[in-house]
Amino acid sequence: MARALWKGHLTFGLVNIPVELHPAVQDNTPRFRMLHKTDLSPISMERVCQTDGEPVAWQDLVKGYEIEPGRFITVTEDDFKTAAVEKSRSIEILDFVEAREIDGRFFDTPYWLRPAKGAESSYALMARALKESGRAGIAKYVMRNRQHLTAVQELRGGLCLTTLRFAEDLVDPSFIADLTPARADAREVKLALQLIEGLSREWEPTRYKDDYTANLLRVIEAKSKGSAPRLKTGERKVSANVVNLMERLQASLEATKGKQKTATSAKGKKVAASHAKKRKRAA
Repeated sequence: MARALWKGHLTFGLVNIPVELHPAVQDNTPRFRMLHKTDLSPISMERVCQTDGEPVAWQDLVKGYEIEPGRFITVTEDDFKTAAVEKSRSIEILDFVEAREIDGRFFDTPYWLRPAKGAESSYALMARALKESGRAGIAKYVMRNRQHLTAVQELRGGLCLTTLRFAEDLVDPSFIADLTPARADAREVKLALQLIEGLSREWEPTRYKDDYTANLLRVIEAKSKGSAPRLKTGERKVSANVVNLMERLQASLEATKGKQKTATSAKGKKVAASHAKKRKRAA
């Protein structure tokens, strides 16, 4: 595993578990450079003063905060140190809450917590206890001069720490209160439930691919070879007009049933062919 991003302790009560913080996700988005159109040379982005139009060197830069339009206050390293909370090397669990009660908008970036050498037993105990309780440990820790709110949960036998957004960072959906109250038709609800049931399946994350990025890489590869790209397409035309919901639900349900019959038929043929092959070998 790659070098740890952070090392410290996971603590709650009198329990103290030495841990390391490692990335749990990776960004596979292609990276692009800005080039000069005429000769495709990479372009350097200069820092230019908006007053005199002259380039500014790194050593002449300071950080500033705009307190009102056009008026700035400089913020120094000493100011950051003054504002900083106590820096500790611990992830201190403050509360244990029902994991399912955490609004999905709070979750940000996941990390793996890896036990330090000799802490495997207490680490495994913590993971099992969280799994059986169904709770997440809400904690705070400091990294890179910033305090983070986090949720520590059991995942696949280990501990996963996910940074959380603070409540003030969430945008209130005020538009919901402005919607005209409407009573859902019982028949529409029934059809919608049938449609959901018809499209239900076990969660298989590997089933869902980033088709756009894959196609973009195919385009880039084809251009490098001077050939035409072979792309996966699946465009669906969606009408912008408001349609009769009942009719659309009924049509969607029938289409779903048709797909299920096709899949069942194909599966039946495959099983029958397998049985026939076994009988042939036995004969």
